Amino acid sequence: MLMLVVFAGYLVFGISENLKGPALPAIQAEFGVGETRMGLALSLNSIGFLIACTFAGLFVRRFGIKAACAVAFACMAASGWLIGAAGTFYAFAFGYFFLNLWNGLLEIVLALLSARIFTKYTGTMMNLSHFFYGLSSTAAPLAATGLMGANFAGGAELGWRGMFAALLSLCALPLIPSLLARFPGRDGDTHEAPLAWRDYVRDPVAWFVIVLLSFGVVAELAVGSWLVNFLEKSYGWGRADAAGMLSAFFLCFTVARLVLGPFADKFGFVRSMILFASASALCTLLSLAIGEPAAALFAVSGFGIAPIYPTAMALLAKLYPKGSDTAITFTVIMVGLAGVASNFVIGAASELLGLRAGFWLIGGSALCCALAGLALYRYLRRQGRLL
Repeated sequence: MLMLVVFAGYLVFGISENLKGPALPAIQAEFGVGETRMGLALSLNSIGFLIACTFAGLFVRRFGIKAACAVAFACMAASGWLIGAAGTFYAFAFGYFFLNLWNGLLEIVLALLSARIFTKYTGTMMNLSHFFYGLSSTAAPLAATGLMGANFAGGAELGWRGMFAALLSLCALPLIPSLLARFPGRDGDTHEAPLAWRDYVRDPVAWFVIVLLSFGVVAELAVGSWLVNFLEKSYGWGRADAAGMLSAFFLCFTVARLVLGPFADKFGFVRSMILFASASALCTLLSLAIGEPAAALFAVSGFGIAPIYPTAMALLAKLYPKGSDTAITFTVIMVGLAGVASNFVIGAASELLGLRAGFWLIGGSALCCALAGLALYRYLRRQGRLL
Protein backbone atom coordinates (compact mmCIF):
# COMPACT_ATOMS: atom_id res chain seq x y z
CA MET A 1 0.00 0.00 0.00
CA LEU A 2 2.90 2.37 0.74
CA MET A 3 4.39 1.64 -2.68
CA LEU A 4 0.98 2.47 -4.19
CA VAL A 5 1.02 5.82 -2.38
CA VAL A 6 4.51 6.59 -3.72
CA PHE A 7 3.79 5.47 -7.28
CA ALA A 8 0.37 7.19 -7.46
CA GLY A 9 1.84 10.28 -5.83
CA TYR A 10 4.51 10.61 -8.49
CA LEU A 11 1.90 9.91 -11.16
CA VAL A 12 -0.25 12.93 -10.21
CA PHE A 13 2.87 14.99 -9.47
CA GLY A 14 3.92 14.55 -13.09
CA ILE A 15 0.47 15.59 -14.30
CA SER A 16 0.42 18.72 -12.15
CA GLU A 17 3.88 19.88 -13.24
CA ASN A 18 3.54 19.40 -16.98
CA LEU A 19 0.17 20.84 -17.97
CA LYS A 20 1.44 24.36 -18.42
CA GLY A 21 3.62 23.83 -21.50
CA PRO A 22 0.80 23.49 -24.08
CA ALA A 23 -1.31 26.08 -22.23
CA LEU A 24 1.28 28.89 -22.09
CA PRO A 25 0.63 30.35 -25.57
CA ALA A 26 -3.14 30.45 -24.93
CA ILE A 27 -2.67 32.01 -21.48
CA GLN A 28 -0.29 34.62 -22.89
CA ALA A 29 -2.71 35.46 -25.70
CA GLU A 30 -5.73 35.80 -23.38
CA PHE A 31 -3.99 37.98 -20.80
CA GLY A 32 -1.67 39.80 -23.24
CA VAL A 33 1.64 39.00 -21.50
CA GLY A 34 5.07 38.36 -23.00
CA GLU A 35 7.79 35.83 -22.24
CA THR A 36 9.46 37.94 -19.54
CA ARG A 37 6.25 38.48 -17.59
CA MET A 38 5.25 34.84 -17.95
CA GLY A 39 8.73 33.73 -16.89
CA LEU A 40 8.50 36.02 -13.87
CA ALA A 41 5.11 34.56 -12.95
CA LEU A 42 6.47 31.01 -13.19
CA SER A 43 9.45 32.03 -11.06
CA LEU A 44 7.27 33.68 -8.43
CA ASN A 45 5.11 30.57 -8.35
CA SER A 46 8.26 28.59 -7.59
CA ILE A 47 8.35 30.55 -4.34
CA GLY A 48 5.22 28.63 -3.32
CA PHE A 49 7.16 25.41 -3.87
CA LEU A 50 10.06 26.82 -1.87
CA ILE A 51 7.82 27.92 1.03
CA ALA A 52 6.35 24.43 1.22
CA CYS A 53 9.83 22.92 1.37
CA THR A 54 10.66 25.07 4.41
CA PHE A 55 7.69 23.86 6.46
CA ALA A 56 7.37 20.30 5.09
CA GLY A 57 9.73 18.74 7.65
CA LEU A 58 7.96 20.47 10.54
CA PHE A 59 4.55 19.46 9.15
CA VAL A 60 5.62 15.81 8.92
CA ARG A 61 7.04 15.80 12.47
CA ARG A 62 3.92 17.47 13.86
CA PHE A 63 1.15 15.68 11.94
CA GLY A 64 2.81 12.69 10.26
CA ILE A 65 3.38 11.65 6.66
CA LYS A 66 -0.19 10.36 6.28
CA ALA A 67 -1.70 13.76 7.04
CA ALA A 68 0.87 15.52 4.83
CA CYS A 69 0.01 13.25 1.88
CA ALA A 70 -3.74 13.76 2.33
CA VAL A 71 -3.49 17.56 2.58
CA ALA A 72 -1.18 17.79 -0.44
CA PHE A 73 -3.40 15.65 -2.67
CA ALA A 74 -6.61 17.47 -1.68
CA CYS A 75 -5.17 20.98 -2.11
CA MET A 76 -3.57 20.14 -5.46
CA ALA A 77 -6.98 19.00 -6.72
CA ALA A 78 -8.58 22.23 -5.46
CA SER A 79 -5.93 24.36 -7.19
CA GLY A 80 -7.22 23.27 -10.59
CA TRP A 81 -10.51 25.00 -9.92
CA LEU A 82 -8.73 28.14 -8.69
CA ILE A 83 -6.70 28.31 -11.90
CA GLY A 84 -9.74 27.60 -14.05
CA ALA A 85 -11.73 30.40 -12.39
CA ALA A 86 -8.97 33.02 -12.80
CA GLY A 87 -10.35 36.21 -14.31
CA THR A 88 -7.03 38.08 -14.49
CA PHE A 89 -3.38 37.20 -14.95
CA TYR A 90 -2.77 37.89 -11.26
CA ALA A 91 -5.55 35.49 -10.28
CA PHE A 92 -3.99 32.86 -12.53
CA ALA A 93 -0.60 33.50 -10.90
CA PHE A 94 -2.14 33.05 -7.45
CA GLY A 95 -3.81 29.78 -8.44
CA TYR A 96 -0.54 28.48 -9.82
CA PHE A 97 1.25 29.65 -6.69
CA PHE A 98 -1.26 27.65 -4.63
CA LEU A 99 -0.60 24.55 -6.74
CA ASN A 100 3.17 24.91 -6.33
CA LEU A 101 2.78 25.31 -2.57
CA TRP A 102 1.30 21.84 -2.21
CA ASN A 103 3.50 20.40 -4.95
CA GLY A 104 6.44 21.28 -2.71
CA LEU A 105 4.94 19.51 0.27
CA LEU A 106 4.18 16.43 -1.83
CA GLU A 107 7.69 16.25 -3.29
CA ILE A 108 9.32 16.35 0.16
CA VAL A 109 6.89 13.79 1.57
CA LEU A 110 7.34 11.37 -1.33
CA ALA A 111 11.14 11.70 -1.14
CA LEU A 112 11.15 11.04 2.62
CA LEU A 113 8.79 8.11 2.32
CA SER A 114 10.82 6.60 -0.54
CA ALA A 115 14.06 6.90 1.44
CA ARG A 116 12.47 5.02 4.36
CA ILE A 117 10.88 2.14 2.49
CA PHE A 118 13.40 1.59 -0.35
CA THR A 119 16.39 0.44 1.69
CA LYS A 120 17.52 -2.18 -0.86
CA TYR A 121 18.34 -1.56 -4.53
CA THR A 122 17.86 2.11 -3.72
CA GLY A 123 18.88 3.49 -7.11
CA THR A 124 16.60 1.07 -8.93
CA MET A 125 13.58 1.75 -6.72
CA MET A 126 14.06 5.52 -6.68
CA ASN A 127 14.21 5.56 -10.47
CA LEU A 128 11.21 3.22 -10.68
CA SER A 129 9.21 5.59 -8.47
CA HIS A 130 10.13 8.51 -10.69
CA PHE A 131 9.24 6.40 -13.72
CA PHE A 132 5.62 7.08 -12.81
CA TYR A 133 6.38 10.79 -12.83
CA GLY A 134 7.78 10.40 -16.32
CA LEU A 135 4.82 8.26 -17.41
CA SER A 136 2.29 10.93 -16.48
CA SER A 137 4.58 13.67 -17.80
CA THR A 138 4.52 11.94 -21.19
CA ALA A 139 0.74 11.83 -21.26
CA ALA A 140 0.08 15.24 -19.67
CA PRO A 141 0.98 17.50 -22.65
CA LEU A 142 -1.09 15.38 -25.05
CA ALA A 143 -3.99 15.20 -22.60
CA ALA A 144 -3.79 18.95 -22.00
CA THR A 145 -3.78 19.68 -25.74
CA GLY A 146 -6.69 17.34 -26.38
CA LEU A 147 -8.83 18.69 -23.56
CA MET A 148 -8.14 22.32 -24.48
CA GLY A 149 -9.76 21.63 -27.85
CA ALA A 150 -12.61 19.54 -26.47
CA ASN A 151 -16.14 20.90 -26.09
CA PHE A 152 -18.61 21.06 -23.22
CA ALA A 153 -22.03 19.47 -23.70
CA GLY A 154 -23.32 22.88 -24.78
CA GLY A 155 -20.69 23.22 -27.49
CA ALA A 156 -18.34 25.72 -25.81
CA GLU A 157 -14.64 24.86 -25.92
CA LEU A 158 -13.13 23.58 -22.69
CA GLY A 159 -10.02 25.71 -23.16
CA TRP A 160 -7.05 25.95 -20.83
CA ARG A 161 -9.30 26.74 -17.85
CA GLY A 162 -11.38 23.59 -18.09
CA MET A 163 -8.27 21.56 -18.85
CA PHE A 164 -6.57 22.63 -15.60
CA ALA A 165 -9.71 21.95 -13.56
CA ALA A 166 -10.28 18.51 -15.10
CA LEU A 167 -6.75 17.13 -15.01
CA LEU A 168 -5.78 18.50 -11.59
CA SER A 169 -8.92 16.88 -10.14
CA LEU A 170 -7.09 13.57 -10.68
CA CYS A 171 -4.81 14.55 -7.77
CA ALA A 172 -7.63 13.56 -5.42
CA LEU A 173 -7.41 9.88 -6.44
CA PRO A 174 -4.29 8.97 -4.37
CA LEU A 175 -6.17 10.11 -1.26
CA ILE A 176 -7.66 6.63 -1.04
CA PRO A 177 -4.44 4.59 -0.63
CA SER A 178 -2.86 7.32 1.51
CA LEU A 179 -5.75 7.13 3.99
CA LEU A 180 -5.76 3.31 4.01
CA ALA A 181 -1.99 2.72 4.27
CA ARG A 182 -0.08 2.20 7.52
CA PHE A 183 2.92 4.49 7.46
CA PRO A 184 6.27 3.86 9.20
CA GLY A 185 6.17 4.41 12.97
CA ARG A 186 3.43 6.70 14.21
CA ASP A 187 2.52 8.14 10.81
CA GLY A 188 6.09 8.87 9.95
CA ASP A 189 8.00 8.96 13.24
CA THR A 190 11.47 7.52 12.82
CA HIS A 191 13.80 5.70 15.22
CA GLU A 192 16.95 7.02 13.53
CA ALA A 193 19.25 9.51 15.23
CA PRO A 194 18.62 12.77 13.40
CA LEU A 195 21.35 14.53 11.47
CA ALA A 196 21.69 18.11 12.72
CA TRP A 197 21.14 20.75 10.06
CA ARG A 198 24.33 22.58 11.01
CA ASP A 199 26.36 19.38 10.55
CA TYR A 200 24.89 18.74 7.13
CA VAL A 201 25.39 22.34 6.01
CA ARG A 202 29.09 22.11 6.94
CA ASP A 203 29.59 19.00 4.80
CA PRO A 204 30.98 19.99 1.35
CA VAL A 205 29.14 17.01 -0.17
CA ALA A 206 25.86 18.77 0.56
CA TRP A 207 26.82 21.73 -1.59
CA PHE A 208 28.23 19.63 -4.40
CA VAL A 209 24.93 17.74 -4.57
CA ILE A 210 22.92 20.98 -4.39
CA VAL A 211 24.82 22.54 -7.30
CA LEU A 212 24.61 19.34 -9.37
CA LEU A 213 20.90 18.88 -8.71
CA SER A 214 20.05 22.56 -9.24
CA PHE A 215 21.47 22.55 -12.76
CA GLY A 216 19.90 19.15 -13.45
CA VAL A 217 16.43 20.20 -12.32
CA VAL A 218 16.64 23.47 -14.28
CA ALA A 219 17.51 21.51 -17.44
CA GLU A 220 14.66 19.07 -16.78
CA LEU A 221 11.85 21.44 -15.85
CA ALA A 222 12.72 24.20 -18.32
CA VAL A 223 12.12 21.87 -21.26
CA GLY A 224 8.66 21.07 -19.91
CA SER A 225 7.90 24.77 -19.53
CA TRP A 226 9.36 26.23 -22.73
CA LEU A 227 9.67 23.56 -25.45
CA VAL A 228 6.16 23.94 -26.87
CA ASN A 229 6.51 27.72 -26.89
CA PHE A 230 9.91 27.44 -28.63
CA LEU A 231 8.71 25.07 -31.35
CA GLU A 232 5.56 27.07 -32.08
CA LYS A 233 7.25 30.47 -32.27
CA SER A 234 10.71 29.59 -33.62
CA TYR A 235 9.86 26.82 -36.08
CA GLY A 236 6.19 27.65 -36.74
CA TRP A 237 4.95 24.26 -35.55
CA GLY A 238 1.28 23.69 -34.72
CA ARG A 239 0.14 23.14 -31.15
CA ALA A 240 -0.44 19.40 -31.61
CA ASP A 241 2.99 18.79 -33.21
CA ALA A 242 4.79 20.85 -30.56
CA ALA A 243 2.95 19.06 -27.75
CA GLY A 244 3.80 15.76 -29.42
CA MET A 245 7.51 16.60 -29.30
CA LEU A 246 7.19 17.47 -25.61
CA SER A 247 5.50 14.14 -25.04
CA ALA A 248 8.33 12.43 -26.92
CA PHE A 249 10.77 14.13 -24.54
CA PHE A 250 8.87 12.71 -21.59
CA LEU A 251 8.62 9.30 -23.26
CA CYS A 252 12.43 9.16 -23.42
CA PHE A 253 12.42 10.53 -19.88
CA THR A 254 10.08 7.74 -18.72
CA VAL A 255 11.95 4.90 -20.42
CA ALA A 256 15.22 6.13 -18.92
CA ARG A 257 13.85 6.00 -15.39
CA LEU A 258 12.47 2.53 -16.00
CA VAL A 259 15.67 0.98 -17.37
CA LEU A 260 18.61 2.99 -16.02
CA GLY A 261 18.06 2.52 -12.28
CA PRO A 262 19.92 -0.84 -12.16
CA PHE A 263 22.71 0.74 -14.22
CA ALA A 264 23.13 3.47 -11.58
CA ASP A 265 23.26 0.85 -8.80
CA LYS A 266 26.02 -1.09 -10.58
CA PHE A 267 28.04 1.66 -12.28
CA GLY A 268 27.94 4.04 -9.32
CA PHE A 269 25.57 6.89 -8.51
CA VAL A 270 27.95 9.79 -9.18
CA ARG A 271 29.59 8.34 -12.30
CA SER A 272 26.16 7.59 -13.70
CA MET A 273 24.98 11.17 -13.17
CA ILE A 274 28.07 12.55 -14.93
CA LEU A 275 27.37 10.33 -17.93
CA PHE A 276 23.64 11.05 -18.00
CA ALA A 277 23.99 14.85 -17.73
CA SER A 278 26.72 14.95 -20.40
CA ALA A 279 24.50 13.03 -22.83
CA SER A 280 21.58 15.40 -22.20
CA ALA A 281 23.74 18.50 -22.73
CA LEU A 282 25.17 17.09 -25.95
CA CYS A 283 21.71 16.38 -27.39
CA THR A 284 20.30 19.82 -26.52
CA LEU A 285 23.28 21.79 -27.78
CA LEU A 286 23.52 19.75 -31.00
CA SER A 287 19.81 20.27 -31.67
CA LEU A 288 20.23 24.03 -31.35
CA ALA A 289 23.37 24.09 -33.50
CA ILE A 290 21.80 22.07 -36.34
CA GLY A 291 18.34 23.64 -36.18
CA GLU A 292 14.84 22.33 -36.98
CA PRO A 293 16.00 19.11 -38.75
CA ALA A 294 17.51 17.99 -35.43
CA ALA A 295 14.52 18.97 -33.26
CA ALA A 296 14.08 15.32 -32.26
CA LEU A 297 17.28 15.61 -30.22
CA PHE A 298 15.31 17.75 -27.76
CA ALA A 299 13.25 14.63 -27.05
CA VAL A 300 16.32 12.39 -26.85
CA SER A 301 17.85 14.72 -24.25
CA GLY A 302 15.17 13.52 -21.83
CA PHE A 303 16.87 10.12 -21.75
CA GLY A 304 19.94 11.69 -20.16
CA ILE A 305 18.39 14.19 -17.77
CA ALA A 306 15.69 11.87 -16.38
CA PRO A 307 17.77 9.77 -13.92
CA ILE A 308 19.56 12.75 -12.34
CA TYR A 309 17.00 13.63 -9.64
CA PRO A 310 16.14 10.09 -8.41
CA THR A 311 19.79 9.02 -8.50
CA ALA A 312 20.76 12.07 -6.42
CA MET A 313 18.03 11.18 -3.90
CA ALA A 314 19.36 7.62 -3.76
CA LEU A 315 22.87 8.98 -3.19
CA LEU A 316 21.69 11.09 -0.24
CA ALA A 317 19.78 8.16 1.25
CA LYS A 318 22.92 6.01 1.12
CA LEU A 319 25.40 8.68 2.23
CA TYR A 320 23.25 9.73 5.20
CA PRO A 321 21.33 6.62 6.34
CA LYS A 322 20.84 8.15 9.81
CA GLY A 323 19.79 11.55 8.55
CA SER A 324 18.15 11.22 5.16
CA ASP A 325 15.21 13.43 6.24
CA THR A 326 17.51 16.38 6.94
CA ALA A 327 19.68 15.83 3.87
CA ILE A 328 16.77 15.51 1.45
CA THR A 329 14.74 18.38 2.92
CA PHE A 330 17.62 20.85 2.93
CA THR A 331 18.72 19.84 -0.56
CA VAL A 332 15.24 20.27 -2.05
CA ILE A 333 14.89 23.68 -0.37
CA MET A 334 18.14 24.92 -1.89
CA VAL A 335 17.31 23.45 -5.30
CA GLY A 336 13.98 25.28 -5.08
CA LEU A 337 15.89 28.56 -4.93
CA ALA A 338 17.43 27.74 -8.31
CA GLY A 339 13.95 27.13 -9.67
CA VAL A 340 12.82 30.59 -8.58
CA ALA A 341 15.54 32.27 -10.63
CA SER A 342 15.73 29.93 -13.61
CA ASN A 343 12.31 30.53 -15.20
CA PHE A 344 12.77 34.30 -15.00
CA VAL A 345 16.29 34.16 -16.47
CA ILE A 346 15.25 31.83 -19.29
CA GLY A 347 12.13 33.90 -20.02
CA ALA A 348 14.10 37.16 -20.06
CA ALA A 349 16.82 35.69 -22.28
CA SER A 350 14.17 34.34 -24.66
CA GLU A 351 12.48 37.74 -24.99
CA LEU A 352 15.63 39.86 -25.19
CA LEU A 353 17.89 37.60 -27.24
CA GLY A 354 15.42 35.23 -28.88
CA LEU A 355 13.89 31.91 -27.88
CA ARG A 356 16.99 30.05 -29.04
CA ALA A 357 19.04 31.84 -26.35
CA GLY A 358 16.80 30.41 -23.64
CA PHE A 359 17.50 26.90 -24.88
CA TRP A 360 21.25 27.53 -25.01
CA LEU A 361 20.89 28.23 -21.29
CA ILE A 362 19.01 24.97 -20.81
CA GLY A 363 21.72 22.97 -22.58
CA GLY A 364 24.37 24.84 -20.59
CA SER A 365 22.60 23.87 -17.37
CA ALA A 366 22.87 20.18 -18.25
CA LEU A 367 26.57 20.66 -19.02
CA CYS A 368 27.13 22.41 -15.67
CA CYS A 369 25.33 19.51 -13.97
CA ALA A 370 27.89 17.11 -15.46
CA LEU A 371 30.79 19.32 -14.35
CA ALA A 372 29.39 19.52 -10.81
CA GLY A 373 29.11 15.73 -10.82
CA LEU A 374 32.77 15.46 -11.79
CA ALA A 375 33.77 17.72 -8.88
CA LEU A 376 31.62 15.64 -6.51
CA TYR A 377 33.19 12.42 -7.79
CA ARG A 378 36.72 13.69 -7.15
CA TYR A 379 35.84 14.87 -3.63
CA LEU A 380 34.08 11.64 -2.60
CA ARG A 381 36.93 9.53 -3.99
CA ARG A 382 39.46 11.49 -1.88
CA GLN A 383 37.23 11.05 1.17
CA GLY A 384 36.73 7.33 0.59
CA ARG A 385 32.94 7.81 0.44
CA LEU A 386 32.34 7.11 -3.24
CA LEU A 387 29.20 5.11 -4.02
